[in-house]
Amino acid sequence: MFSYLSALAYLVGVVAAAALALLVAFQERLVYVPVLPGLSKSYAITPARLRLTYEDVWLRSADGVRLHAWFIKIFPDCTDIAHRLEFVRIMLQRLHCNVFLLSYRGYGASDGDPSQHGIIMDAQAALDHLFQRNDIDTSKIIVFGRSLGGAVGSALAKNNPDKVSALILENTFTSILDMAGVLLPILKWFIGGGGSKGPKVLNFLVRSPWSTIDIIGQVKQPILFLSGLQDEMVPPSHMQMLYQKAAEKNSRCLFIDFPTGMHMDTWLSDRNHNFFVTFEIFLFLEVAFYKKNYFLYSIL
Repeated sequence: MFSYLSALAYLVGVVAAAALALLVAFQERLVYVPVLPGLSKSYAITPARLRLTYEDVWLRSADGVRLHAWFIKIFPDCTDIAHRLEFVRIMLQRLHCNVFLLSYRGYGASDGDPSQHGIIMDAQAALDHLFQRNDIDTSKIIVFGRSLGGAVGSALAKNNPDKVSALILENTFTSILDMAGVLLPILKWFIGGGGSKGPKVLNFLVRSPWSTIDIIGQVKQPILFLSGLQDEMVPPSHMQMLYQKAAEKNSRCLFIDFPTGMHMDTWLSDRNHNFFVTFEIFLFLEVAFYKKNYFLYSIL
């Protein structure tokens, strides 16, 4: 019996060690997905093909990585477009804004490999570029982020309180530390954020913790939280916790949920476009430049 239990314990140890090694080696592939399975890294469609007025923008991050972005200008006669450009099209029509779309390092046509430190530098490079332009009103920049973009946007807004006018988050997680336990439940006993119950002895192995829950309380600008209650990737409770943490010190927070919204299609789940009506109300009440030629800096 003793030898059987010893062998079993040894086997469990080997399996745990192998799982831990895989986590350490491939964690970036779980956090960052520059190319969806079955798709090419090159852009399947561009604004030009869809008759949108735009500008290709090439940037350099602080560490020299070359980044690509699209600056899509207000154009009232734009037609049908696909994927995220359809989202942009509605922004142009409903919000009367310009949109700046950034590809992080390793994404799209940008060089480099994604990392938390690197992507934060990329977002800063994009914001700095906007402040060098003379064709926009830099006093009216709003950051929008969906999922990982919300973590990036929160860091950017916190680091630039005088440059970012407001922050909009959609289906964003509290932290990658907390998401580890969502993706692989056994990990919640060893990896987790401040609210987790486990010993968190393996937190040091996570190279990109993206702890939005620790940042959001330091954002002083108005914040709009948009949560899809059918989110199949990030538990909706994460958005609720982010809102509660922000609202403790920031009275200019608004939380809106969408009962049928999933992780990537919350804006599509609302056929009456109340998703964008919420944008308009938020901008009018909290940012106070509704229907003016404000600029929207979007991280998707």
